[in-house]
Amino acid sequence: MAGLSGLRTALFFIRIRIGGLSCIGEVKQPAVVMRMPSEKEALLSALVEAIDLHKHYQKGKAEVAALRGVSFAVEAGEFISLVGRSGSGKSTLLNIIGGLDTPSSGELRVGGRNLAAMDRELLARHRRTTVGMIFQSFNLIPSRTALENVALPMIFAGMERPVRSRRAAELLDLVGLDQRHTHKPAELSGGEAQRVAIARALANDPAILLADEPTGNLDSHTAAGILELLARLNQERALTILMVTHDQPSAERLSDRLLHMLDGGIIGEERGGRRA
Repeated sequence: MAGLSGLRTALFFIRIRIGGLSCIGEVKQPAVVMRMPSEKEALLSALVEAIDLHKHYQKGKAEVAALRGVSFAVEAGEFISLVGRSGSGKSTLLNIIGGLDTPSSGELRVGGRNLAAMDRELLARHRRTTVGMIFQSFNLIPSRTALENVALPMIFAGMERPVRSRRAAELLDLVGLDQRHTHKPAELSGGEAQRVAIARALANDPAILLADEPTGNLDSHTAAGILELLARLNQERALTILMVTHDQPSAERLSDRLLHMLDGGIIGEERGGRRA
């Protein structure tokens, strides 16, 4: 599993890197880049809007439907939890919003931009500037310190070393790891490793944080601390969060809304504790 997690992380950043290099090479079309709304200007009210979203996979000769006509919207600044049993389509939906996968049909708009219509370069820019992602397995680079792991997305974004080092340190301080800058993942507890992953996800100041079972590998006490950190980031920084979780009691307490998924569709919506 550790090898698979590392590969997943590498693929995420390699995709960003490929897209970044492609953008540099395509200087003959600057108008296309300039016409894109800035990430902060575009992501105002309806930050995420899914319209009749479908996703099908081919498994041998059979076609498997991972998403079936999903439609929903997320307002800027909301904390939304996706809940449901394993295999209900939660992670698939999160990966599509994050630009790691594409829908088979339907529209997915983030800040008014249709991800389904984006080419590889624009999807790479979306991953690099609009979304931050954290996973159940932390996906830190074992040979790098906490500071270096957090700085990684900023390297791909072309940020100069002094700037990225300073920002990485500030983010580690923000998540409560001011004494762990030079520690490598093997020297960190599970909760500390996930805090490093959260800091890394915030590196390029995303408008939305996508969290896929962020407490799945943690004990209940440590998990509570991570969820409280996410809630604080949402409240104090107006960071929009879309979280996949099996922890429904915590989701009910911390979220604005809960979206219940089953068999690839959203079957219900519930008001969370923040709106009670």
